[in-house]
Amino acid sequence: MTDTSSSPTAADFCAIDFGTSNSAIGIACAQQGMRLVPLEDGRLTMPTAVYYFAEGKHDAEGPPRAFGRAALQAYVAGHSGRLMRSMKSILGSELYEHSTDVGSGRGVRYADMLTGYLKQLKRRAEAVHGAPLTRAVLGRPVFFVDDDPVRDATAQQQLEDAARAAGFSELAFQFEPIAAAFDYERQVSAEQYVLVADIGGGTSDFSVVRVGPQRREQLQRREDILASHGVHIAGTDFDRHIELAAVLPALGYKALGPSGREVPSKIYFDLATWHLINTCYNPQRVLELRNMKSFYADVRQHARLMTLLSEQLGHELAQQAEDAKIASAQSAAEVPISLDLIESGLEVLLRPQQTEQALGADIARIATAAQECVRMAGLAPEQIGALYCTGGSTGLPALVQALHAPFPQARLVQGDAFASVAAGLALHAKRVFA
Repeated sequence: MTDTSSSPTAADFCAIDFGTSNSAIGIACAQQGMRLVPLEDGRLTMPTAVYYFAEGKHDAEGPPRAFGRAALQAYVAGHSGRLMRSMKSILGSELYEHSTDVGSGRGVRYADMLTGYLKQLKRRAEAVHGAPLTRAVLGRPVFFVDDDPVRDATAQQQLEDAARAAGFSELAFQFEPIAAAFDYERQVSAEQYVLVADIGGGTSDFSVVRVGPQRREQLQRREDILASHGVHIAGTDFDRHIELAAVLPALGYKALGPSGREVPSKIYFDLATWHLINTCYNPQRVLELRNMKSFYADVRQHARLMTLLSEQLGHELAQQAEDAKIASAQSAAEVPISLDLIESGLEVLLRPQQTEQALGADIARIATAAQECVRMAGLAPEQIGALYCTGGSTGLPALVQALHAPFPQARLVQGDAFASVAAGLALHAKRVFA
C-alpha cells in the first residue's frame, strides 16, 4: 500500500477519537482514502493514559512522562509517580484549569495533560504520515455533561483549546455515534434507519441515522440525522459500582462504628472514581483518616484502608474491579478478587447477583435513553433496521440484551469495540477537508 506521505502534497488533515479509555487517530491514505494509524506495538488504539514520573529532569512540556500502554506498564512496575486516566471526564468541570500533584512536589495542570496527550497522538501520526498534520476532525459525545448546555459547550471549547495548543490550526467536530454510523454505512445495500449505540468509558451516546448506498458520499448529512441523545453513564460508572459493591466493603465502606453509625463514605467514593483517586493521597487527608481509627468497629478495615492510602494502591484496586466486572459479565459463576496487595490472603467474591444489582440501574437508564432517542426521531421501534453497537462497554452481554430487547426485529451488529468511531471520523474528515 502506498499512502499520501510519499507525495510532497501529502494531506494535512486527520481524525481523532479522543476516548475516555482509549484513543485513535486516522490519516489520509492514497489507495484506501483514510486509514487508522498504528499507535503502539502495531495496535490501532492507545489507552488514554499518562504516567508522570516523580523523578527525572523536566523538559519544556513538564515532568518526564509515558503515554498509553507504556504509562500503564510504568504504573504496574511500581515507578514513583502518578497515573492519570479518564482525562476526558475532566472536560466541562472546574478541574480543567486546576493542577494536581504528580509526585515529589511537582504539579501539572489538567489542561496541560490533555494537550500533552493530544500532542503525542499528533506526533505518532505524523511519524507514520511523513508530513505535518494541522487540521483535524475530533469526535465528541452527544453530551459531555448531562442536562447542562453551558457546561457542555464549555467542555467542547476546552477540548478545542487543548487541540489548538497541541498544534492544530483548523478543527471540526462530529458526534461520535454519528461517526460510527458512517462506518456501518459501508456495509448496507439498501436505505434504512440505524440506531447507533456508542457506549464507552464515560458516556453512552445514541443516534438514529438514515443510511444507504446512495448517501455515502454526501458531505451534508444533517437531514439524515433524525435524533441524538445520550447519558453520562458508561464503563467507568460500572467499574465504580462494582468496586463499591464487592471490593471496598473489605476496607470499611458502609461499615458501622462502635456507636452503630456508618463510617464516613466520601473517601470510598473518591477511591472508586479514577480521576479522584490521586486526591485521596493528600498528606493532610491521609492524616485525618488515620485519626479516624476509633470510628471503625472492625479496626482491620481501617488498617486495610490505611495500607491502600500509604502504598497508593487506589488505581490498582480499581483495575482489579474492572477486570472482575468483565469476568462476571461473561460468566454466571462467582469471581474471586484477590486483595493480597492490601493484606496477605485477603480475598473477596463478586457474585452474579451483586453484578446485577450493581449495574442494573445504570443499564436500565442506558436502555431507556436508547428508546428515548428513537421516540425523538419520530419512529416506531419496528422501523429500526439495525442496532449498531460500538464502544468497549458493549462487551457486556446484559447491556446489549437490554438495548436490543425493545427492537427485536432490528439486526444486531457489533462494530469494532474500539475503532469504529475513529474509522467513521476518518471518513468524515476526508469529506470535510479533502
